[in-house]
Amino acid sequence: MSHLHEALAGRVDEWRSQGYPCDEHPAISEILNFGSENEEDGQLRFLRKAQYRALETYWYLRLVLDTPRIVKLYEHLFTKPSDRREAMGLNAEEIREFLEDEGWDALYDRIRADNRFVKKHNLESLRETLTLDYPSYILALAMGAGKTILMGTIVATEFAMAQEYPEGPFVQNSLIFAPGKTIVESLREIADIPFDKILPPRMYKPFAASLKLTFTRDGDKELPVVWGSSWNVVVTNTEKIRIQKSTGRRKNYGQMDWLNKNEEHAQEEANLRLSAIASLPHLAIFSDEAHHTYGQKLLGQWKENSDSGKLEFVEQGIKKVRKTVDYLASETNLIVVVNTTGTPYFERQPLRDVVIWYGLGEGIQDGVLKALADNIRIFDMDEGKAEYLVKEIIDDFIDDYWSVRIHDGSPARLALYFPNTKTLDELRPTVDSALALHGIDVSSVLAVHSKASEETKRDFYRVAHDPESPHRVILLVNMGTEGWNCPSLFACGLVRKLKSSNNFVLQAATRCLRQVPDNDRPARVYVSKGNKSILEKQLAETYGTTLVELNATQTERVERTVELRKPDMPPILIKKQIMRFRRKAATAKKPLKLTKPDVSYSRKGSVGTFTIAEPKEGQMRLIRVDGSEDSFEIEPMTFELYGAAAELAANYHLSLDETLKALRNAYDADDVVPEHHMEELGKQIETQRSDYEQDWEEIDVALALVKADGFQAKTRNGVPVYTAQISFAKDRENLYKVANNFADDELAQKYSFHYEGYNFDSQPEVEYLERVLQLLKQHPDEVDGVWFTGGLTDPGKTELFAEYLGDDGRWHRYTPDFVIRRKDGKHLIVEVKKDEHSADIRADLERYRNGKAPQTAEGRKAVALQRWQDLNPETLHYEVVFANGMLHANALERAETFITGGD
Repeated sequence: MSHLHEALAGRVDEWRSQGYPCDEHPAISEILNFGSENEEDGQLRFLRKAQYRALETYWYLRLVLDTPRIVKLYEHLFTKPSDRREAMGLNAEEIREFLEDEGWDALYDRIRADNRFVKKHNLESLRETLTLDYPSYILALAMGAGKTILMGTIVATEFAMAQEYPEGPFVQNSLIFAPGKTIVESLREIADIPFDKILPPRMYKPFAASLKLTFTRDGDKELPVVWGSSWNVVVTNTEKIRIQKSTGRRKNYGQMDWLNKNEEHAQEEANLRLSAIASLPHLAIFSDEAHHTYGQKLLGQWKENSDSGKLEFVEQGIKKVRKTVDYLASETNLIVVVNTTGTPYFERQPLRDVVIWYGLGEGIQDGVLKALADNIRIFDMDEGKAEYLVKEIIDDFIDDYWSVRIHDGSPARLALYFPNTKTLDELRPTVDSALALHGIDVSSVLAVHSKASEETKRDFYRVAHDPESPHRVILLVNMGTEGWNCPSLFACGLVRKLKSSNNFVLQAATRCLRQVPDNDRPARVYVSKGNKSILEKQLAETYGTTLVELNATQTERVERTVELRKPDMPPILIKKQIMRFRRKAATAKKPLKLTKPDVSYSRKGSVGTFTIAEPKEGQMRLIRVDGSEDSFEIEPMTFELYGAAAELAANYHLSLDETLKALRNAYDADDVVPEHHMEELGKQIETQRSDYEQDWEEIDVALALVKADGFQAKTRNGVPVYTAQISFAKDRENLYKVANNFADDELAQKYSFHYEGYNFDSQPEVEYLERVLQLLKQHPDEVDGVWFTGGLTDPGKTELFAEYLGDDGRWHRYTPDFVIRRKDGKHLIVEVKKDEHSADIRADLERYRNGKAPQTAEGRKAVALQRWQDLNPETLHYEVVFANGMLHANALERAETFITGGD
């Protein structure tokens, strides 16, 4: 059976292969290509694979499929009725017969209305899907995959598209819901997202200048947003704006009047915030941890009717988050709802709104999550063995993890989860004595629960991000599950015996799986024998996997931190050809003629709780919610002639004088241009000035081997340090090298490793560097250095890449493997290729010399670099070295000639 997200994935793959075509809104192709994978090393500019695939899927839904509601999406993707029935989980014989007799619409109506039918066939999740009156999608990405950054990325790309196409169907305001204060704290990561790595430079600047990010705070009566404005991102926990009365604990002061007024005041504050959100046009709502929004089980319960004896579904009110979303959908133009969660299931039922799914197993394979590697420790514990369990966990953790530190210096940490504060207090002496037997001070322990002091809670939040936090063993009650993102957490212990399943066991057990750079240590989970069965059940319900499968899953990708050692390397100065489009000379000589557009003024929108309509030009009326009306006169916005000319000239690459003259002729004595004329004037310009031709221009450029501002900067011992994360397949881990892996590490440090370490693609590349370093040992005064450049391809970190036109008609970047720089400023660029590519490369280089186009991908890359040499024969030389598992005997002849002064 194909799920919705599986069917959708194939369509998105095809869209990607075509270059993200979108005739009406082509800028989306520019955005997605800007962040897409580099063909040479599979790296993305910033996002992880799962995040990027989710972003592609989102925009496919928005632009290619026109933001369909889920039912319409099923109809589009599953045109064959039997396939749609399978995908929607409508497999029972009774359902098939009903569908054959009554049809799809009748079936949908029955699912909405017939509680017994829904209960009998486990259709709760499908019924919830059918009741939504707005487009709502679930992006299901496992913990650690970066859902927060994904939400921020979607917002950024929506805002950029809205600024690119002001009249388009794009989001201009966003509300991000989070269930609880802990998750709101984790969502502050949105403020630190490097949006310049997500949006192309021309889009990033206006986005950054207009973005208004608001985190709601306790005590604020109103949201600090301008009603009816745009470019707001409001991040709030659901309690602050959802439709409800205050849920604060009542204090028995014997003053019921005071209490009622206090509740009314809290409700009024929530309504004020909600009204402010409702005033924001073109809204998108993001619900983090979406299982707090979804879940028919919590909508009510089945009870037996005392008169009829039949089961009846007694509604208890829809979830309050959903109720708030429904309200906003009715009060403003809600564009889309995006729900993020770690699971595509609700109690074994697949959620039918899931458009992308990235599970725990994939996260481990991709190196996003720590592996478990048979590291789930099961203890046979009954009620009387809790002290034994705690001591065994602490002893085991100290033996295997106490000396472990992660990339930022944070020590490995252990979290122990307790059922209540009474149990924690009873077992605290056992924790302290177990540590004391190892000579460890009890100050390394931090006990946290929901009623802990604010100072203790601050210490708890500090553990997640501060390497200097002294706490190593964290004792938790009702804390530290959802939203607690602690990268230095390597182990979790469940000191808690549960009689029934709830999601706590799974949430607690997987907290330690979040991966960190440069880590090859697996995580460890300690559970009692009784909790093992609960963990198994929750894995099946939540992730569709088993404990055995998860334990056996191995990491297929590895992340490493590289550090820039030479941030001030001189650039390579070369001549380069770039392709430009210029207006044809004959077109440019024709005088621009504009005519005054014959278009009427039109405007629609909302003001507070009013709706604006327009019966005729120059007059508007306000229609209140209660149906009454007010009319008033309006004046359209205008430009002075000079201002209109400046905007049109900038948008269409015209001279200001020419544009101003054309406007003066069109508007005669008028000195203003109405705003609603500008679009039509632009169309007139496009008709007269859209005739362009391709032209190659030769320019002088300075190519930076490294760009320090593309790395993450921090200070170490008062000295700036620049680092970056790289990712590569685990089977290439043996090709990741640092300077001391070479025979003469001092030589390697002096003449190479401008960043440490190098992630080579092949053993011949490693061998080439080793042999060149030995040549430099014999000729130490002729050369500045030899640097491996093939592993660093992000254009934000280097400018050393050539561009070539691929079979798909798109331009691709290509980075050579090595650069050798001589002290006289000359450079040798070297590519190491397999022998199997030699015939294609040599043939295409020959075609290039004869004025013909190359025919193969490898040949196009070689020709792109050969053009560099032809444009810079005095300063730059290029060669391809071929290898068959190892370098050939004569592989360094050209390099040796170059190093010793020959050209």
